[in-house]
Amino acid sequence: MGSQIERVEGSERDSAKDAKDDKGDKGKADASRDSDVRGIDVSGWQQDVDWQHWWDEGKRFAFVKATEGTGYTNPYFPQQYNGSYDVGMIRGAYHFARPDRSSGAAQANFFVDNGGMWSGDGKTLPGAADLEYNPYGEDCYDKSESEMVDWIQDFHDTYADRTGRYPIFYTSTSWWEKCVGDSHDFGETAPLWIARYSSRVGELPSGWHYYSFWQYTDDPIDKNEFNGTRSQLRAVATG
Repeated sequence: MGSQIERVEGSERDSAKDAKDDKGDKGKADASRDSDVRGIDVSGWQQDVDWQHWWDEGKRFAFVKATEGTGYTNPYFPQQYNGSYDVGMIRGAYHFARPDRSSGAAQANFFVDNGGMWSGDGKTLPGAADLEYNPYGEDCYDKSESEMVDWIQDFHDTYADRTGRYPIFYTSTSWWEKCVGDSHDFGETAPLWIARYSSRVGELPSGWHYYSFWQYTDDPIDKNEFNGTRSQLRAVATG
């Protein structure tokens, strides 16, 4: 997750550009990494994960890739999803969106049917949609802004109908501006998981005034912070 964002946008460790960008953030989300609620996200690339190690490193939540499009399921999902839960982490599943392959509804249903279901046990987060640059072709999956909004709405509504919770949206501000535009349709319902490899969150995508999760690095593994306390994270999981 996020490899395409770093490929296109870079990171603070690669460039001094962020220092200039941070000065121009206009205070919209001028936050630094000071949360004590930290986690990781993993996919099939990590294979079997040593969850006790990451628990001992202070990680308290995890997102695990479950699906991509309507044809891929992560073969390591059971070990990763259940293993994070078993050591005490709050866990959630995520779906890598392929808007060029099938409808948002079809992909939301595939996600729910293959690990993306939510349960109100206080340790399972709503599923997340990974919305980022296309690793296989044109950045916006050959969709116009209005077509992308429609696709995302289709996924959003179908996931909510199936689970009773709105999905979390993982994205970057730059991708959202390029591929979705200035749509404000999702900020009131879908919790934001923002990707920015920097010492500050920076400006948020249109429609959001608050972020729930922040992926701030992928070195040596994708690391994230929750924007709140542990009790607030449990509340998000509980619904």
